[in-house]
Amino acid sequence: MELIEIAKMTSKGQVTVPAPIRAIFNLQKGSSVIFKVTDKGVFFLPCEITERNTYTQEEWGKIKRLVAERGKSYKTSKGAREHLRSL
Repeated sequence: MELIEIAKMTSKGQVTVPAPIRAIFNLQKGSSVIFKVTDKGVFFLPCEITERNTYTQEEWGKIKRLVAERGKSYKTSKGAREHLRSL
C-alpha cells in the first residue's frame, strides 16, 4: 500500500497527522508514536507505552523501612536509588 499525505510544521515544530493516516493506525488523542531516523529517512511508528515497576520488591521494602525509621522521602527515583545503593 502506498499513501502520500502532506502536512505543514508549525513554528513550535508540531505536525498534524493527516486523518487518513490516523485512521489506518487508529491514532487518537494521547496516542504515542516513535520517530526513527535512518539513512533512508524518518519512520513514524505507532507504539504503546506500558508502565513498569522501577523497583524490585526488596528495594520497595528498603524504601518503606527507611521512611518508617527516618521519615525520609525522595522527590525523584534517582535520589531514592542512590540512597539505596549507599546502604
